[in-house]
Amino acid sequence: MSTAAPERPITVEEDPAAVGFDPARLARVDTHFRRYVDDGRLAGWQAVVARHGKVVHASTHGRRDEEADLPVEADTRWRIYSMTKPITSVGALILFERGELELTDPISRWLPAFAEPRVYVKGSATAPLTMPSPEPVRVWHLLTHTAGLTYGFHHAHPVDELYRSRGFEWGVPEGMDLAACVDAWAQMPLVHTPGTEWNYSHATDVLGRLIEVVSGQSLDAFLRAEILDPLGMTTTGFQADDPSRTAALYALGPGRTRVRADGMGEPFLRPPTWLSGGGGMVSTASDYHRFTQMLARGGELDGVRILGSRTVAYMGRNHLPGGLDLEQVGRPLFAEMPFHGVGFGLGVSVVTDPAAYRTLVSPGEMAWGGAASTAFWVDPAEGITALFLTQLLPSSAHPIRSQMRSLVYQALVD
Repeated sequence: MSTAAPERPITVEEDPAAVGFDPARLARVDTHFRRYVDDGRLAGWQAVVARHGKVVHASTHGRRDEEADLPVEADTRWRIYSMTKPITSVGALILFERGELELTDPISRWLPAFAEPRVYVKGSATAPLTMPSPEPVRVWHLLTHTAGLTYGFHHAHPVDELYRSRGFEWGVPEGMDLAACVDAWAQMPLVHTPGTEWNYSHATDVLGRLIEVVSGQSLDAFLRAEILDPLGMTTTGFQADDPSRTAALYALGPGRTRVRADGMGEPFLRPPTWLSGGGGMVSTASDYHRFTQMLARGGELDGVRILGSRTVAYMGRNHLPGGLDLEQVGRPLFAEMPFHGVGFGLGVSVVTDPAAYRTLVSPGEMAWGGAASTAFWVDPAEGITALFLTQLLPSSAHPIRSQMRSLVYQALVD
């Protein structure tokens, strides 16, 4: 972890009424989600809302560790899982801005295992029929999850089963580092031809390995030097800096009861065997809030510029083929958010049609979340950023993301 100055506590910085919120209506965020703790759906949570760069709501409720009776506090550490992906994606865009890679470059230029990808045609996981891919896997395919890679935990396609049979479901085979994982994924068939469909996958993990090869640094060192330290994100990393302040992990068990999941949560408390740019980080509300503010301000925060403003704007455009949404080009699989009216940019989802989304949002909203029900969004149109942090697997367990949006936007009255 970094030896930089201690993190800045997350506190309310602005009267909500001064930036267009009705304070009484904004308080509904807490009223609503307290019920999640009171009835046992969640052990605890933390919520942060900001507008025009100022925090207008910051709250915690419940226990970070229910069995030990430890409360959620302002500096609680959370496993952010796939909220790691936007950080890794920003890392790749830093290299893009420096001319060290092009979005259209075949990744085999740096990762030779991807020189001759093959695409699944039909058959079982034990005897798949494949064909040579008519298109190479390119950098932009990794950033948009259109590379044809997958996750073993999807349980939606024979190639998913193939990943599981090789030890890739919620983890990786013992002893494998990131380079070895990428080589293994490259030897398995693609679910589809790159650039033709969207399939949530290990693409961002491969992107992390690409960053390593292009930069000549390990992924953790590169992200620390280029993003985390410059932004003052001192408690964010691939291992919890203080396990005693880290939230316990829970999962839905039989009958939708909540059970402790220490086995899945423990890897975040020790040095990682592989660096997952797609889901391996631990963070705090104050740290991740700074990351959202950097995006909201067009790549700059407190005089430190991470990306150019045009790059952030480009990141937040829909890059899916034909300008279609996830419902039209996404593979049918579980999701914690609707696919209608949502496209995908470079590392983040992008709202294209709020009416089709059936949720109170703005066009152009950039967002993503994590497997343990965490979520964030950045709304350039309204100047709003929001975070919801908790620790419950899977993220589809409850409609937290849509409810958080409704609760925030119903309080906006300017």
